[in-house]
Amino acid sequence: MIRFENVSVTYDGAAEPTVQGVDFEVPEGELVLLVGPSGVGKSTVLGAVSGLVPHFTGGTLRGRVTVAGRDTRTHKPRELADLVGTVGQDPLSHFVTDTVEDELAYGMESLGLAPDVMRRRVEETLDLLGLADLRDRPIATLSGGQQQRVAIGSVLTPHPRVLVLDEPTSALDPAAAEEVLAVLQRLVHDLGTTVLMAEHRLERVVQYADQVALLASPGSAPVLGAPAEIMAVSPVYPPVVDLGRLAGWSPLPLTVRDARRRAGGLGDRLTGRDATRDTPALAPAALAPAPAGPAPSAWSRRLRGKAPAAPGPAHPAEVRALAVRRARVQALRHIDLAVAPGETVALMGRNGAGKSTLLSALVGLLEPSSGSVRVGGVVPHRTASPELVRRVGLVPQEPRDLLYSDTVAAECEAADRDAGAAPGSCRALVTELLPGVTDDTHPRDLSEGQRLALALAVVLTARPPLLLLDEPTRGLDYAAKVRLVAVLRGLAAEGHAIVLATHDVELAAELAHRVVLLADGEVIADGPTADVVVASPSFAPQVTKILAPRKWLTVAQVREALS
Repeated sequence: MIRFENVSVTYDGAAEPTVQGVDFEVPEGELVLLVGPSGVGKSTVLGAVSGLVPHFTGGTLRGRVTVAGRDTRTHKPRELADLVGTVGQDPLSHFVTDTVEDELAYGMESLGLAPDVMRRRVEETLDLLGLADLRDRPIATLSGGQQQRVAIGSVLTPHPRVLVLDEPTSALDPAAAEEVLAVLQRLVHDLGTTVLMAEHRLERVVQYADQVALLASPGSAPVLGAPAEIMAVSPVYPPVVDLGRLAGWSPLPLTVRDARRRAGGLGDRLTGRDATRDTPALAPAALAPAPAGPAPSAWSRRLRGKAPAAPGPAHPAEVRALAVRRARVQALRHIDLAVAPGETVALMGRNGAGKSTLLSALVGLLEPSSGSVRVGGVVPHRTASPELVRRVGLVPQEPRDLLYSDTVAAECEAADRDAGAAPGSCRALVTELLPGVTDDTHPRDLSEGQRLALALAVVLTARPPLLLLDEPTRGLDYAAKVRLVAVLRGLAAEGHAIVLATHDVELAAELAHRVVLLADGEVIADGPTADVVVASPSFAPQVTKILAPRKWLTVAQVREALS
C-alpha cells in the first residue's frame, strides 16, 4: 500500500539529508510503527506519504514514494486526500471550523459525500472516540487531549485507506489513548486500513504494531522487523522492555501481561527488599527534611546565585476553595492545594479534568470565579508580569507560544536578558537538554519535542521558585525525558517547587513526590505517588502493574535493589 524506494529528503539550506536510504513497504491492512530518537526524521518520513513533503515543506525529495500506486511527488496533498488521512503533532494546525461536529464533517464535505452518509459517519465517530458530549463545543474551549481526539476523528470520517499519525496519543490520558488505539486496531483488522504511525510513548503502542521501522540516528536508513526483534536493538524502548532486558528475558515482552507471566523469579529476588526511590523522598518538603537529591547539573551550578530570587513564603503556591468557570464550563470547583519548596507534584486525570486550567490560574492567566490563589505571596492575576516572572514560570503545551526569535541563540540571549541571568545561562541549559542543536537553528526547524525543550530552557533561565509544566514530555523521546528528569530533580533539590500536568504515568513515577488526581474539576485523590498510582489501574506505570501488589514504580528502583 505504501512503498518507499530509496527515498532521501534534503531541506533548503541543509548540508545533509534529514532522512536517506528509506526503502521499505507497508502492506495493506498493517500497522507499522516508526520509532527513533527525537530529531531523526520521523515526521519527514510521515510527511512524504501525505505529500506534505516536499509540496508544503519545500526541499528536495529523491527516490519515490507511492501510496496505492500514486506517486506523492507528482500528486499534491489535495490529490491524495481521498486516500490518505493525516494527523500531525499539532492538532490546532488541522482545524478549519469552529465546533467539533462541523470539524468532523468538513473532510467529507470537501470530498462531496452525500448528507446522509456524512451524518451517519459523524455519529459513528463521535461514539468511537467518546466525543458525543462535546459535539456542540467550540474547539477553542477544549483541552489539548480533547482537541487531539477531534483531529483524529476528522480524518477518520472520510474513511481513508491509509492513516498517517504523528504522536497520536501524546496529549491523551491513558484511558483515552487506549480507546483511540482500540479504534485503530478495529480499522486495521476489520476494514483493512493501513496505518503508519510515529509515537514516542512506546509503552502504549508497541504491542499493537505488526512491524516496527527503526530510525536509529539522523540520516540512517530505517531497519524494519518484528516488534520484539527491533526492541532488542533499539536505542528507545518502553519500561516493559527495559525490565525484560534487566531480567534477561528472551524473547523480550511487549505487554504487561507477558511480563507478569515471567516475573515470578524476579519477584522472588525482590522479596524483602524495599521499593526505594532513586528520586527525592516521597514526603512533602514541608513535612520532611529537605531531600538530598542528585548532584546539581552543570547548568544549575553555573546559575546558582546569579539570577534574582523572589522572596520565598512557606509555600510557593497556595490555593484555597478555588473555582474557575470558562465559557459555559465549570472547569474547577473548590480546589485546595498547597505546594511546598522542593516538592514535585504531578496533576493527573482524564482530558478535560481541569489540569491546564489550574496551571493557568497559578500563573495568572485566569481569574478565579471564587476562592483564592497566591503564588510567592502575591495574587498572580493582579501582579505585573516582570514581578510575577520572578515567582512563577509556565511551560505551556504549545511551546511556540513562548518562542519568537529566528534562532536558538537569539531566544537564549533574550531569555538571559529577561531573567537578569548571566550571559550563556539559557544556552547552557539548551546544551544539556538538546545536545547537538546549533545556535543558528530556527525554532520552527526543531521537532515538537525539541521546541518544548527550548521553551523549558527559556523559562528555567529565570529560576522561578515555582515552575509549572503542562505536558512536559509531549514529543520527547526516552533519552530526552531522562535529561529532563535530571534537570527537574536538581531544581527540586535546590528548593524549587514544581507542578506538572501530565498524562505520562512513567514520568510521574520517576519524578513526582505526590500525585493530585483531578476529575470534572475536583480533587479526588491527593497523596504520595506510590499510594495514588498503585491504587489506579489507569495511572499505574508498567513496572507497578508487572510487580503488583508490591509498590515498585520504575525499572531504576528494581535495578538499584538488585545491585
